Amino acid sequence: MKITIPLPTTMTSHFIVAMEQVPFDVESFVPWRVGGPFKRAAITAAAHGTLSVTHHPTPWKPTTTTFTDDERRRLRRTKQHVVVSATAPPHKLPTAVQVARASARALARESDGLLIDPLTDSTILTCGRCAGEPTHFRLDDDWLSWDVQVHDAATCPPWDPSDMGACDCLRVTSRGLRRFALPEITLDGAACAHNLCATNLLRTVAGRLLTDHLSYLARHPEATTHKIDDFLHIQPADQPDGGLPFGVRLTPYDAGASELGRTGSIRRLKVGPAPGTGQITCLKVGPPSGFTGSLNDWLCATQASQHATLTSIDFHSPDPARVLAA
Repeated sequence: MKITIPLPTTMTSHFIVAMEQVPFDVESFVPWRVGGPFKRAAITAAAHGTLSVTHHPTPWKPTTTTFTDDERRRLRRTKQHVVVSATAPPHKLPTAVQVARASARALARESDGLLIDPLTDSTILTCGRCAGEPTHFRLDDDWLSWDVQVHDAATCPPWDPSDMGACDCLRVTSRGLRRFALPEITLDGAACAHNLCATNLLRTVAGRLLTDHLSYLARHPEATTHKIDDFLHIQPADQPDGGLPFGVRLTPYDAGASELGRTGSIRRLKVGPAPGTGQITCLKVGPPSGFTGSLNDWLCATQASQHATLTSIDFHSPDPARVLAA
């Protein structure tokens, strides 16, 4: 079966730079003083209106609760913020958002500000010793984060690492795939002790989905939909540390529907657009239909031959200026 993913005409992505003061004119700083390999692309994007910078003389008010204490202290000292936005058609991804984040990095460094990605609900390091925006796109370069939750009223026995089948209250959902015109992905019903395995599996699935998606967009720049298989073959080449091949079943999942079959309320990540609009907002990841064991058994099988930590895709982007000028 095929899953149809609608492709919007344009995508908009935002980055926030919260700062105490702005000692320069941000509109002239971006794009002319961005520097590095993205300077020419930033100039081109600003000229075409796909890169915008807006200064707000007010503090930025977060809705997140995931900041560290140090980040919260820094945020409380800020008095104004700048929004850096990229608006481009899907086939200009990922270069368009790389250019925007490179511009935001430069602003944050110059103003000693805090760079925030509101989509992933996280901050991005911009210290003087940190590397600038990487030229090659890698999903694990702070483009993706994870919402890890436990069902409120689930019956969870005392944690026992040797009894992986007794618990099924964990749910892990991605944050960030919709920046690339993809649904977020979620895995629900695993044991609490499988937190790392579930996240590693989803990271591998996200990398494979995005690799295929970006390749499709490059080949079909005028496409309005992208049809993907509901069965995904994960090969050893998709796994940075190798491993055995395995299958993944993808199921369209309405993030606002109570279809998980458990009692009690569930804290749900809102992945938008609103339920009932016909858009696929999330894909549930699970074992293939022929797998006879439990979800926990499948997780163990997929992770058995891998190391504890997985990295993600390395997508070699074309020259940024050429892509944005196309």
